[in-house]
Amino acid sequence: MPSSADEIRDWLRLMHTTGVGPEFARKLLTAFGLPAQIFAQSARALATVVPARLAAALLAQPDEPFEALAARTAAWAAEPGNHFLTLADPDYPPALLDLADPPPVLYAKGQVARLACPSVAIVGSRHATPQGLANAEAFARALGGTGLTVASGLALGIDAAAHAGALGTAGSTAAAVGTGLDIVYPGRHRALAQRIATDGVLLSEFPLGTPALSHHFPRRNRLIAALCRGTLVVEAAAQSGSLITARLAAELGREVFAIPGSIHSPLAKGCHQLLKQGAKLVETAQDIFEELRWAAGEAPCAPPARLMPLRPNLARPGHEGPASDDTLLRALGYDPVSVDQLCEQTGVPAAQMQRRLLALELDGAVTRLPGGLYQRTTQI
Repeated sequence: MPSSADEIRDWLRLMHTTGVGPEFARKLLTAFGLPAQIFAQSARALATVVPARLAAALLAQPDEPFEALAARTAAWAAEPGNHFLTLADPDYPPALLDLADPPPVLYAKGQVARLACPSVAIVGSRHATPQGLANAEAFARALGGTGLTVASGLALGIDAAAHAGALGTAGSTAAAVGTGLDIVYPGRHRALAQRIATDGVLLSEFPLGTPALSHHFPRRNRLIAALCRGTLVVEAAAQSGSLITARLAAELGREVFAIPGSIHSPLAKGCHQLLKQGAKLVETAQDIFEELRWAAGEAPCAPPARLMPLRPNLARPGHEGPASDDTLLRALGYDPVSVDQLCEQTGVPAAQMQRRLLALELDGAVTRLPGGLYQRTTQI
């Protein structure tokens, strides 16, 4: 992760430049390297990659509020257990690379290695029934007991029950939130958040000081969906935000599970809707294990693979460069291919494969296509 306050400031400056989102950030990183190298370019050079107005904005002198935020973030990142993660870091969650717009910067608090572990999301209504809360906690305890990390969103109701059930198990829990990590929302979950930061991990893409705003939570939901192999919806109304998480999971090729309920219950409507759309009906945790082909006793989490530099000039001094990717490029060929197919052909583990593909994508050697497919764009 960034080793100095200057590196943190540069990443924040990139992401806080008005108009620069994940897409433009990746283009700039691909073209020029680490943020410090981006800011060393001329406006003319930057304008070959982004619109001229963004090139000018990138080179504008940051204001005092930004400098205060950068200093505050560097101080926060220096505290034990706090992590400022970027696309160039080995602890960046590999599953998030399946997103069309993986956040270039993430904030984590706690056991950050859990973000690379096999996970299942448990989500549902904030106004859950007592039975729904009991089901969420029981499923979380069973899933976590076999080494799967249980992810959710720290909300009232089902989310809180899922976190509570997974705490203390082998897999523990991960909470993706819609605020800065210096804010706990809802406030009544402060003690729960502290327990998660000790035994599991809290995750956010929002800068410190970011309050709880309604449009932040769909972005939080996409992190939950991407982190996990599958998403279990316990109780949900017909218009529940949990259905957003389930839809995003399905779009990413993850499994979607739902617990059925009474046809008279409004909190079963969302689950029944998902079941009609092809979600897997589950009655016990064993139903999930069988669908995911997960067996108790499997190693819950391998140490995260070292992240290959995004491109040669993104390697920090003293870091070793990546081994030749000729074998991977040959396996890619020029036809679209999935990550699973590449793993099968090369024997490279999925987490390491995701990182190598990101390095090649940002170096212009491969292109990511819709549906999670990749295609080679360069000769060996």
